[in-house]
Amino acid sequence: MSDHKRKVGERGQVTIPKEFREEWGIKGGDEIEFTEQGDLIVIQPPTDEEYLAEGYKQRAERSKRLAEEMEVASSEATDRLGDSPEWSE
Repeated sequence: MSDHKRKVGERGQVTIPKEFREEWGIKGGDEIEFTEQGDLIVIQPPTDEEYLAEGYKQRAERSKRLAEEMEVASSEATDRLGDSPEWSE
């Protein structure tokens, strides 16, 4: 990690180093988020609710497909092996 120092302007403005802007895809007009973490100020792209919602939707679809696949496998196992025996304690 390289260190970059910048002066804060009279209106509180700071220029994000070009290296970071390019690496993180930050362009003029983009929003960034400032948060405190202990004694640090963290600058990051804001949480995109649409992006998160799409991720959750994809995860739910994968879970549904997996459940369907497991149902088929379970049914095949039952057909071959029969019902599970009653386990006694």
